[in-house]
Amino acid sequence: MELLKKVKETINKYSMLSEGDNVIIGLSGGPDSVCLGIILHKLRVDFNLTLNAVYIDHGLRPDEVENEKAFCKDFCNNFGIGFFTKAIDVKKYAKDRKLNLQEAARELRYHAYEEVSKKAGAAKIALGHTADDQTETFFMMLLRGSGMKGLSGIPPVRGKIIRPLIEIERKEIEEFFFQNSSLFTLHSSLPFIVDSSNLKKDYFRNWIRLMIIPEFKKKSPALVKSISRMADILREEDAYLEIIVTKTLMRLISRKSADAIELFLSPLETMGKPILRRILRRAVSETEGLKSIDFIHIEDMIELIKRGKSGDRVYLPKGIRVIKNYSTMVITSRPPQKISTYTINVPGEVVLNEIKAVIKASAGNKSDDYGDGKITTVFDADKIGTVLTVRPRENGDFFYPSGFGKRKKLQDFFVDEKVPRDERDSIPIVVSGNDIVWVAGFRGDERFKAAADTKRFLKLEFNKVL
Repeated sequence: MELLKKVKETINKYSMLSEGDNVIIGLSGGPDSVCLGIILHKLRVDFNLTLNAVYIDHGLRPDEVENEKAFCKDFCNNFGIGFFTKAIDVKKYAKDRKLNLQEAARELRYHAYEEVSKKAGAAKIALGHTADDQTETFFMMLLRGSGMKGLSGIPPVRGKIIRPLIEIERKEIEEFFFQNSSLFTLHSSLPFIVDSSNLKKDYFRNWIRLMIIPEFKKKSPALVKSISRMADILREEDAYLEIIVTKTLMRLISRKSADAIELFLSPLETMGKPILRRILRRAVSETEGLKSIDFIHIEDMIELIKRGKSGDRVYLPKGIRVIKNYSTMVITSRPPQKISTYTINVPGEVVLNEIKAVIKASAGNKSDDYGDGKITTVFDADKIGTVLTVRPRENGDFFYPSGFGKRKKLQDFFVDEKVPRDERDSIPIVVSGNDIVWVAGFRGDERFKAAADTKRFLKLEFNKVL
């Protein structure tokens, strides 16, 4: 049988199976997964395989699920394959994580495969992706502007996942069913199930399959074979470059956590873009809280590295920030710091735990040093009172910046001072009653400044705790 021979060659080429493997088959009832089940059944003796299959109910087509499930169970019974089912709630998962249905279904499906493989004690998970799926993926990645990794398509092997049909065209599978109709004694009139969602052109992959690829095939009948071959080449080159990236990244990481990674800046600034793109993509892909970064965001990060100044940052979706410091670059999804509200009784001091700083208040009848207005400043104590509040900014805040004299919104002041928006909630605002007295670290209020007729002086100091 020609197809069986080709699949076996693919399995050996990529070392997909070992003697005595326990394999879970992703079985939807469609032609590809059914063909995969039959082929693995035929190779069972060659590799001494234990075979089980799992049908996953995505909760998206309730009218079709029972028929598909019955078909898959019947199929497994006919071929002596163990059978599991698993239900997943794609709609809820998509809503909770703000994903589209296809992304959510894919993520949950792979989680389900992993769960069932552990339950069955399986070392391998076999999926029915074909060379046509590879071609569709190539066009999807091309239209999304992906680089080499995206264009290299679906890997034949990734961890426990194997794809024995990845070099087989869909037309070969159709021919296989035509030639082997005697194999099927199932209750269905067809040897496989047709998933209605595969016929909807509003899905991106289906649109490419039904509308785009047929047009290309008119000019290039060998399209699927050509792209499959190209994907192989790109994958090999990508694997080589990834070895370089791994060695380089190990020397670049300053520190790393679940929601942030810090990289030494100097090597990044002189690095060529082809490797730099890969370094940044790998850095964010290996940091759990940063995985929503897309290719276009990588380009924004490169622009920051190459042309940004120390203190510049890029704001990305889902609260991710990229900050260029003097010697490092930080990529983080950690929420910006926000101080709590504190009270200072004059004289006295308060520790601002969130930013590891202290504000100290002292009073006296004279003052020889009025300070710089930022770290140390002096006010007329009789205009302020003996109880102060330290808090973060609030909507509608305004004050009269010293030396400026006119009323100014705090928001506008921060913009003029080029204070990054993710740092604004960490700046202590010292308040007397409802009036801002001092924006600690920046400027005092003109209304409360000490003057020639000041009799009692209030000194405020703002210091970071080392």
